[in-house]
Amino acid sequence: MATWDEVAGALAGLGEENHFTGSVLVVEGERTLLEVCAGLANRATATPIHPDTRFGLASLSKPFTAAAVLSCVRDGLLGIPDRVADLLPARRRPRSLSDQVTVHHLLTHTSGIGDYAEEDQDLPGYVEDYGALWGQVPMYRIERPDDLLPLYADAPPVAPPGTEFHYNNAGFVLLGAIVEQVTGQHFTSAVTERVLGPAGMASAGYFRSDEPVPDVAVGYQRHPGDPAGARSNIFSIPVVGNGDGGAHATPRDLDRFLRSIASGDLLGDGLSTQMRTHQVDVAGGVSYGYGLYLRADGGFGHGGGDPGVETMARHIPDRDLTLVALCNGEEMLKHVWPLLVSAI
Repeated sequence: MATWDEVAGALAGLGEENHFTGSVLVVEGERTLLEVCAGLANRATATPIHPDTRFGLASLSKPFTAAAVLSCVRDGLLGIPDRVADLLPARRRPRSLSDQVTVHHLLTHTSGIGDYAEEDQDLPGYVEDYGALWGQVPMYRIERPDDLLPLYADAPPVAPPGTEFHYNNAGFVLLGAIVEQVTGQHFTSAVTERVLGPAGMASAGYFRSDEPVPDVAVGYQRHPGDPAGARSNIFSIPVVGNGDGGAHATPRDLDRFLRSIASGDLLGDGLSTQMRTHQVDVAGGVSYGYGLYLRADGGFGHGGGDPGVETMARHIPDRDLTLVALCNGEEMLKHVWPLLVSAI
């Protein structure tokens, strides 16, 4: 087992080789075991990454969406068994949506609906280049869940509802629309009010890429002929986050969020337990709860990846241990995350 000093040294080496630009945090109880930052948050201004730098989270935002939905369940605004067709008017849901799809199915990636960004290359609608989607609907027009609907309104189902786990971004976009429908609020406002604020995530939010926001890392993606990966991802992701991803946070914010789920402080003991209870098998001993991947050791968390963004966060309640790795570049997490795991 590696020591945390050894991990810190290895991360510093990765930073020097440009294999890691980002921020890493490991917390056990109230003790910080490791906190390392490397690289630049903005290469144009030579702004270094520091512990308070906020990173795009990509799909690591999905647990926030799930928590917002469960907060609506807590408040009696909807039920987990409710059918999507009973919660959303026809104009806000895909024409190809089965009447049998429920909130439970969306939360567990078992709806079987067609995705707007299919990640399985063996299925219709597979998207190799996420940025290419915005040729159909410009990324600067993606501000609400409904704005993504044209990309999957007629996508054929990939499986009957409730029959198998199939990771699905569109399902969490629909959850965002449901949150809007039952609360009467903009999705990002509802999540901020119901999840980010109560969890103590003071630095977190859904920040627009076309507005100057301090302490937000620019995501840098690789391009053919540009080995330094110095091009920003501003034209490759929606202008603001949605139900399936795009929030921003610091590592400390994520530690607070995961602990608020483990303790029950955010949603209450019942729904917090339900969120991190096995609902469907995934693979290799990993299962899925409501917006969270679950591991055999009781650990839970999520990861994310967008052009110029790689993220991972996990909390292990039995050890009161949180691991967070946030990168504003590509092909970095494969070097960083194994180092953290090697020390636990």
